[in-house]
Amino acid sequence: MKTKAIILLILLAPVFFSCKSSNKNIEKKPSIELWDYETAWGIKERMIVDPQFPRHNYDFKKLKYDEETQRFTYKDKNYKILHGIDISRHEKEIDWDKVCEDGIEFVVIRMAYRRYGKKGDLVLDENFRINLKNAREHKLPVGVYVFSQAINEKEAKEEAQIIIDNIKPEELELPVFFDPESIRDDEARSDPVSGEQFTKNAIVFCEKIKEAGFTPMIYANMTWQNVFFDMGKLKDYQFWFADYEEIPQTPYDFVFWQYTAYGKVNGISTIVDRDIMFVPVIDNGK
Repeated sequence: MKTKAIILLILLAPVFFSCKSSNKNIEKKPSIELWDYETAWGIKERMIVDPQFPRHNYDFKKLKYDEETQRFTYKDKNYKILHGIDISRHEKEIDWDKVCEDGIEFVVIRMAYRRYGKKGDLVLDENFRINLKNAREHKLPVGVYVFSQAINEKEAKEEAQIIIDNIKPEELELPVFFDPESIRDDEARSDPVSGEQFTKNAIVFCEKIKEAGFTPMIYANMTWQNVFFDMGKLKDYQFWFADYEEIPQTPYDFVFWQYTAYGKVNGISTIVDRDIMFVPVIDNGK
């Protein structure tokens, strides 16, 4: 019996030790992080955070809002904030002296837009040139954006090309923004477009803009980051984040925050989008 037991142990040893060693090679699955947020329509949603996309390190406890001035303060050793607006023809005629006196420190101008009807005409914003001229004369840092309704990569390239054809990199201190949006109160040609295609469109636009010497950036809110965009595939690009809550809800890194679509600024007769930009504080050893 003793001899049989030894023989059995010898026969089973390879199986035993191979199983034991294989356990060491089993990789632990990364834990899934869930993130709760509220949409612009007041609906509570939950998303799976993409571990590939960088996280921001802003301390929102230091972000204080003044309702009367619609301005934030942010006392932090790592970042300062600048206040800005984004504008288009909808803001009509602007008194730029009053805008600057009201503390606006940068401006993002709609340069072009694609109409969301079936034809999808791509046109320059009617007030783009005058807005650019006035902003530059008032020494405001300028960025531009394209309102996108691209349904494929070819159209996304066209939207980048209209920028390249009508402005030079040296005329901009701030990025060129790709702005795809859902149309809430009407049908849009981009309604059937998949999240996968939207992601491809964003990449094609940004790469073409980058090749032309500009800095690209992508505009998105929580729904776009959760439902439409594959954030892991966009990890090489920075974001302009839109969210009208008290503090930004996203866990992902961003540079610009559009915090209201109902802003009031002296010199502008209509309501206007207001933004802040997070600027890293450079320590020169002083």
